[in-house]
Amino acid sequence: MPVSALHHVQLAMPKGGEDAARAFYGGLLGLSEAPKPPILAARGGVWFERGDVRVHLGVEQDFHPARKAHPAFQVRDVTDLLAHLAAKGVAVTHDDNLPGFIRGYVNDPFGNRIELLQPAPAG
Repeated sequence: MPVSALHHVQLAMPKGGEDAARAFYGGLLGLSEAPKPPILAARGGVWFERGDVRVHLGVEQDFHPARKAHPAFQVRDVTDLLAHLAAKGVAVTHDDNLPGFIRGYVNDPFGNRIELLQPAPAG
């Protein structure tokens, strides 16, 4: 059976990081918190979504941030979002190595790499 869709991306976070996750993924990236099933909520972590974008942050006891592997979120105005994040104190790295896209990278509060991009205007 072929894969038909990506349901969610799972990222790890340290125990007790839920408020920092809410501030970053909800407050800065504009994702809404989604309820976790009670049996999974007992493990900690927090889930976010907006439309078909779903990000699950789960507690990892021996946490190490994902510095290379990362989700790439397509946004409407990456330049504006990166400027907004920088103004809020988030370190931003601009990158022009992917033809056809404007993009940059940030780290979430736990050091996980996050790519933000949009298609470049034609022409």
